[in-house]
Amino acid sequence: MFWRALRDRMASFLDASSNATVRRLLSDQGAKHWKGYAFAFAMMGLIAATTSLSAWIIGKIVDKIFVAHKLAAVWEITAAIVAIYVVKGFATYGQQVSLSRIANSIVADVQTRIFDKMLRMKVSYYSRSHSSEFIARQAFIAQSASGVLNLLITTFSRDALTIVGLVIVMVSQDPLLSLLALMFVPIAAVGVRQIGQRVRKIMATEFQGAMQMMESLQETAQGVRIVKAFTLEDFMRQRQGAAIRGFQTAANKLASVSSRTSPIMESLGGFAIAAVVLYSGYTVILRGNQPGSLFSFITSVIMLYEPMKRVARFHVDLSSSLFGVSMLYDFLDAPEFEEDPPGADDLVVTAGRIEFRDVVFGYRPEERVLHSVSLVAEAGKTTALVGRSGGGKSTVMSLILRLYDVESGQILCDGVDIATVTRDSVRRQIGYVAQENFLFKGSVRDNIAMGRPGASDEEIVAAAKAAYAHDFIMDFERGYDTPCGEHGMQLSGGQRQRIAIARAFLKDAPIILLDEATSALDSESEQAIQKALQTLCEGRTTLVIAHRLSTVAQADEICVIDHGQIVERGRHRELLAKGHTYSLIARTQFPRDAA
Repeated sequence: MFWRALRDRMASFLDASSNATVRRLLSDQGAKHWKGYAFAFAMMGLIAATTSLSAWIIGKIVDKIFVAHKLAAVWEITAAIVAIYVVKGFATYGQQVSLSRIANSIVADVQTRIFDKMLRMKVSYYSRSHSSEFIARQAFIAQSASGVLNLLITTFSRDALTIVGLVIVMVSQDPLLSLLALMFVPIAAVGVRQIGQRVRKIMATEFQGAMQMMESLQETAQGVRIVKAFTLEDFMRQRQGAAIRGFQTAANKLASVSSRTSPIMESLGGFAIAAVVLYSGYTVILRGNQPGSLFSFITSVIMLYEPMKRVARFHVDLSSSLFGVSMLYDFLDAPEFEEDPPGADDLVVTAGRIEFRDVVFGYRPEERVLHSVSLVAEAGKTTALVGRSGGGKSTVMSLILRLYDVESGQILCDGVDIATVTRDSVRRQIGYVAQENFLFKGSVRDNIAMGRPGASDEEIVAAAKAAYAHDFIMDFERGYDTPCGEHGMQLSGGQRQRIAIARAFLKDAPIILLDEATSALDSESEQAIQKALQTLCEGRTTLVIAHRLSTVAQADEICVIDHGQIVERGRHRELLAKGHTYSLIARTQFPRDAA
């Protein structure tokens, strides 16, 4: 009932879009915490009641103590004042703690939902968005959701009830004077509403500026070696300076616009108090009215000022917070998330045979990458993909991992279309080693263990030995507890790659995808890794991409991909003998090995 009344009340304050956002937030988060909000509402009722009583009792102090000189009234009123403010203090404490706990719960829930949605989003979504956008969303949006609800509750309970209580005190003292004091309120409401509409537009500009600053900071931290190697310090400084100035301009504009409520409320408040003093002074001096009612009335007007000012700013503060809530629901409603077919089963790999049947795919509708590609990676054998850069080799692996879905055609694993089974079950069957392997923040042990969470230390060490990584790991002062740093920056490229291969060893999957897995290694390390990869790939279905001929020369079959099509297939010597595309690639791409 409370939420319905609050939603209905909102409709009169906001435009259709903002009202829809607030209604959804109340249904989404407000209903979850109705008990906490009910308690906070009760505490705010006590705060409003004690605030009104403190204004009312001023009149009794003046009339009974300073005018009537009643000694007994001193003790009675003193005790009443102590009781009023003790109750108000505990009620304020209860309200603040309750709302803070609810806000923390909402922030945690929103952050969890945002991160969960991030994990479910398609890879194509990330390719169009900068990573700083997700960081900004986590930091900004989560706070907005709790801020809107707290603002609604405090405005429409504590402040509204306080205003009602104080107005009752004012009317009980002098109805005509009350009308005189409150006649300026509609004027303030009209002016503040227009300010709120501008604030939301400025917030969008300010958020973009903040995101640009995060982009520059993040790219500088992650690409500091390139920044220094190419002496890009001045360029990055100018870029960040422009972003900071843009943010500063928007922030200053926001401060200027949102603060316009102060001169409006201060001026109108001054007129209201002046009118009260003028009229009430006239009635006390010329008509002989009790001074207690005058003091009680003036106290009520003065105490009414703060909650009235907060209510007046309500539309401004709500508009700025609603910008973040709108972004939250826009993201949560984004349709670009990975979704399995209804009732999809898990993929069960028996042999591991992979087949492409007339697969067509493009990252953009107007730009096709694969054109009716058909190939077979036989179970337990190694199939190499060779071709010029941009020909579609890595795309083939991305499609097997179901990072993208094909436009037409089928990808089969043991005769089962992988589009009809769950994505997780497909990916659990694949050990993947990329050209640029990503290492997470944590130790060497932590990164290897991500191949199979819960693996024992003995299994982790065995995987590292199989990847020829154990020796250099033990050369570190802290061994397997050595931190890798952000993106593995504390390790060399070859070390990062061998840890990634160890991770694939530990996963022990029946299908192996090697996307130029030895490209960052020197010749000596490559020989060691080739032996490790032979062990890893033995008895497993393996697809491998390489820029070194030695990596693919022993493959059971080589598929040459050129301009998104399979143009040749066969074994190494057969393809060299034909003298076609593969032979040309061998002479140009592997000149030393092909000699």
